Amino acid sequence: MRIATRLTLLFVLLTLLVSFTVGWFAVAMSSRAQYATLDSSINSVVDSGLRNPNTALNNALYVVQRDGYSLTLDVIDPSGGVTQVNTPTGALRRHPTIANVKASLTRVVGVDNLPGFQIRSLNVGGGDYLVVAGSTSGMKKQDQHLALLVASAAVVIALLGLVLAREVMRRDLRSMERLIDYAGDVAGGDETGPVPASEGSRDLKELREALVIMVTALQERIALEAQNANAMQQFIDDASHELRTPLTVVKGYNELLASGHASLEQQARAVSRMRSEVERMEELVRDLLLLAELREAPHHEKQLVDLSELLKTRVREFALDHPERALTSVIEGGITVRARGDFVDRLVSNAFNNVLRHTKSDAPLRVTLDGTPHEASLVIEDGGAGLPFYGVRPQRFQRFDDSRSRETGGSGLGMSIMADVAESLGGTMTTAPSSLGGLALRFVLPLAVSGRSSSGG
Repeated sequence: MRIATRLTLLFVLLTLLVSFTVGWFAVAMSSRAQYATLDSSINSVVDSGLRNPNTALNNALYVVQRDGYSLTLDVIDPSGGVTQVNTPTGALRRHPTIANVKASLTRVVGVDNLPGFQIRSLNVGGGDYLVVAGSTSGMKKQDQHLALLVASAAVVIALLGLVLAREVMRRDLRSMERLIDYAGDVAGGDETGPVPASEGSRDLKELREALVIMVTALQERIALEAQNANAMQQFIDDASHELRTPLTVVKGYNELLASGHASLEQQARAVSRMRSEVERMEELVRDLLLLAELREAPHHEKQLVDLSELLKTRVREFALDHPERALTSVIEGGITVRARGDFVDRLVSNAFNNVLRHTKSDAPLRVTLDGTPHEASLVIEDGGAGLPFYGVRPQRFQRFDDSRSRETGGSGLGMSIMADVAESLGGTMTTAPSSLGGLALRFVLPLAVSGRSSSGG
């Protein structure tokens, strides 16, 4: 059952319930008032004769005639005989008994053998009793008629309320149905256009806005999942290809050694080449594990890392290990980032290894670190051959030219690892031509703490 139908039925049922409750209360109050009026008239007749039993009958007749009460007056003698002294419309059809008299001496009551009547008795002397009785049949008919009117009015009110509710809620219900149908289409994976407009109340407009946000987030998530799935498939394909090549080489040389026909020179070359390929596979596996760990980087605890001190240490070590290179550095002190120290160290190490691997041994190197109130800028420049193009984010297993082939020992992951590390820290890595003639790697990282002192080398 649709929500519009349920709301309509609920509204009709509530209207009927309220109408019947109010009507029943009105009928009950009216019936109670009529019974109170009848009891009051009976009591006034009885009270007129209480002070003097000898004149009680005459007083009762007088009050009945004076006030025009439609009451039956019966006199019962000690033997149980009944004499009716006043016979109105709707008089008693049965005779009251001595038991009825005794039960009604003090108050107005209804008795089982006189259905449809209220009675009260009065001692009129000589052992006789006067029974004053009033019919309730007219009141019951009036109550039934009033109840029928109330029921009819409740039905009419419910129908009118239904018409008014449908008219008032028509736009809301129409908008709600459209939104429900649209949400169902989205849940079913059907192609959907824009979220239907809401013509109803503010609540429905807020519902539509929430639905727009939900659908937009869902579509973005689906697109991201598809993109990640494609990237993962490409990554798996590339990784399997990269591992297959050294494994093929190792397998070939292993078969050569196992044949027993290789010369000593061939055996030495095979062992050397197998060791080289194993080392390349180890490096590739380490890089792949690091990439997998970087994807979980947001879940790892971070600490403050003094980037300035770490960079100064790596520059001193590089200068000692490679004195043939012209190395200059301008490193601003006190620059601190919030990260894992091993990730930052790997970023710097990869950048220096990239220079060693892809430039000549005497190519110059320049390292610059400075900061603004919100971010640090690290630039590592070399005097090598540079790249065929700049400004594009490095992709995994991407080699830019022949000089960056497998023969140099690279896995094609170094540049992408640096980019991934920078992004895991909330920063970026860009490539640009260097004034030294080669490649300039620029890393921009958000600061945790910054200082303004500087040192050069």
